[in-house]
Amino acid sequence: MRKLSMDELGRKSVADFKLAHKKPLVVVMDNIRSMHNVGSVFRTSDAFLISGICLCGFTPQPPHRDIHKTALGATESVDWVYYENTFDAVTALKKQGYKVFAIEQTQGSISLEQFRANVNNETLAFVFGNEVEGVSDEVLAICDGAIEIPQYGMKHSLNISVAAAIVLWEMVR
Repeated sequence: MRKLSMDELGRKSVADFKLAHKKPLVVVMDNIRSMHNVGSVFRTSDAFLISGICLCGFTPQPPHRDIHKTALGATESVDWVYYENTFDAVTALKKQGYKVFAIEQTQGSISLEQFRANVNNETLAFVFGNEVEGVSDEVLAICDGAIEIPQYGMKHSLNISVAAAIVLWEMVR
């Protein structure tokens, strides 16, 4: 066994990425504090050809050295937009026909392994909340539902970058 070379990986250029057919999925970041989390979500979104990202509230925005450190150029390939607040972002996505789901532990949340969506025929957005507070109550109230990532240990929370990777992989696989 050997590692593949950079040439063998078949990486897209930024121009090729922009032209590629994207998964009809949007990530919404609700007041994320960490620039490293933001960069990591950009990188994951690039890896899975996600349509775009909404950065909301005090979520850091590119360009920034600390975002770039983990994004590794994905801020150039993945489309993103900034909203002053997450409520407006979710409202705009819903008007565009997106079904919006909070990734949050709530009463009545759907366990990720039981969530069924046709990613080829539905446009979906996933709201990932603040590292401490989670998705805001005002945003939860207008989401179409909540999806919960099953967890079995002592800790019942995941870093946002890890949660985003799990959810996005589950949607594209």
